[in-house]
Amino acid sequence: MVLTCPVAIGRATQRDGTAGHTRRKVLRTGALLALGGATASAAGCGLLDRDGPPPPPDPLTPLVDGALALAARYQAAIDADPALAGRLTPIAEAHRAHATELAAAIGVALPSASPSAPAGAPTGTAAVLADLRAAEDRARAEAATFCAEAPADRAALVGSIAAARATHVEVLR
Repeated sequence: MVLTCPVAIGRATQRDGTAGHTRRKVLRTGALLALGGATASAAGCGLLDRDGPPPPPDPLTPLVDGALALAARYQAAIDADPALAGRLTPIAEAHRAHATELAAAIGVALPSASPSAPAGAPTGTAAVLADLRAAEDRARAEAATFCAEAPADRAALVGSIAAARATHVEVLR
């Protein structure tokens, strides 16, 4: 390091006897300036920012959406044919409970508005039950796939949902 100002040893410089800065003080100031400049440039480029990209959505989020969609589909069937309420209400409530438990497991809040049932729903008791059975079977297969891919702490929950959906298929026969 080359110093361009007189540096004192003790109280006075050797050159003209006036008071100056000590080497230690000059080196300390230089080091602080260099460190401060590096910190400022790192903060300016985003290295020290705590706000990173948002985390990716949880892989189980589609199961929450699927459970809510199934509950809405059952509710639409009950609204269309109130005679099915005794048979379909427990299944709709089970899907709402599944959505609640899945949302708690992945740390999200359930949406305040439930999804609407698909347009063009079939009419007639047999057609409605066949449509619900097909939807339950697709949802069961989806849950079984997610169960196989889920981490161990979530596999039991997803497996029980897949088993419940398989039971719903049989109840709708």
